[in-house]
Amino acid sequence: MKFSIIPFSLLLASGAAFAPVQQQRHPRHSALSMAETLEAPPMAPLTQWGDKISNIRQLQQAMRQTPLPEFAPEVSAQDLGIAGDAAAQLQYFQENAMELKKKMQLHGALVFRDFELMKSQDGFQQFYQAVGMKTCLDPLHSVSARPTVDGQKNSPVYEAVNKESRKNFFIGMHNEFVGTRAPRAAAFVCFKAAETGGEFIIADGRRMFCDLDADLVEELYNREIRYSVMELPFFGWIDNLPGPIQEPAMGVVRGIVSAAINAKVDFDVEMLWGAGGYDNTKMLQARAPSQPPIVVHPTTNEPTWFCNVHSHSSKLRKDRESIYGAERFEDGASQINKSDMFFGDDGQISDEQLKHMDEVTLKNARFVKMREGDVVLLDNYKTMHGRNVFDGTRKHGVAWFEGWEGEEEMKAELQEKMAITA
Repeated sequence: MKFSIIPFSLLLASGAAFAPVQQQRHPRHSALSMAETLEAPPMAPLTQWGDKISNIRQLQQAMRQTPLPEFAPEVSAQDLGIAGDAAAQLQYFQENAMELKKKMQLHGALVFRDFELMKSQDGFQQFYQAVGMKTCLDPLHSVSARPTVDGQKNSPVYEAVNKESRKNFFIGMHNEFVGTRAPRAAAFVCFKAAETGGEFIIADGRRMFCDLDADLVEELYNREIRYSVMELPFFGWIDNLPGPIQEPAMGVVRGIVSAAINAKVDFDVEMLWGAGGYDNTKMLQARAPSQPPIVVHPTTNEPTWFCNVHSHSSKLRKDRESIYGAERFEDGASQINKSDMFFGDDGQISDEQLKHMDEVTLKNARFVKMREGDVVLLDNYKTMHGRNVFDGTRKHGVAWFEGWEGEEEMKAELQEKMAITA
């Protein structure tokens, strides 16, 4: 069988293999809107792992004995007496900006309800600007182009996963990060709620850390974790080559693919041979560097679960498919964008361990049925997010933040308030 590397190289160069969503076409904008040049936000900041934890078991035990604040309290415009008054709502955010950011840090997230202001993209941007949040590019920027809500390049408000083709795909709980980059915070907004389902889901990483089995936490932390970020199932033809040249061919192909992918992304990717599919087709799997599943929070110094096993585990996704049905793939990019998680030394995580992590995640998951104008402002290190399956039309957006005004000033206060005695 002949194999052409040219189409494959073009696919890799497009970054499609890493894309969680398909690039969408948008209607033409007016001459005025197209003439406006938006300045690109800065790149998402580098992930802050924090200092190495010397005794993770002892720290977990101390954390279990530490009272935790309420997770993700609601802030209602109705309760504040400013429902229906967008100007008063903007003034509220301006006057209470620092207090709201402290609450986001203390509680992990805030859920804003009944606000007229955030029903439009302009109002949503006024909201987070008034609070003093500093936007950054989507962390996927180096490997893929996530669509923006208004279709404009460099727009700071991105589409959430709203595609009808993915409505029965339960998006597992995760912190947003790609390779070496992770936003410090995010704001998720509802412009149109799905007719059925589509809840935004959040979970407290601190409570996750407390609730997980101590032996598993220790093993995961000491061995670290590693993600497979992509599978390329295009190499069954190698099995048809004469035996003596199969291994050299695999070496050449692995080298070409590795060079192409590492030239595209800003983190090291290792290509490993494996087999997959119903016929065990030879494939290349791209694995990211190992990392800790628990981090020390960059502002409050609290330990928090920072691990995407719920969204990345191949087994957990397949288990959910038995409930919700398989995702309807539209293109090759969707089919190769398959992830998995392993121990940092490439060892397999057992089904029993995955089941336990799934149960603890769902125990801590909170389903937030958002209405038009509702916003969830969250700390990306403390709070995981996901999305339920849905029917109908769903229009949610997200803005990512590299940080916020006054972050340095609040560090000392919050570190003292959230101190844990191990």
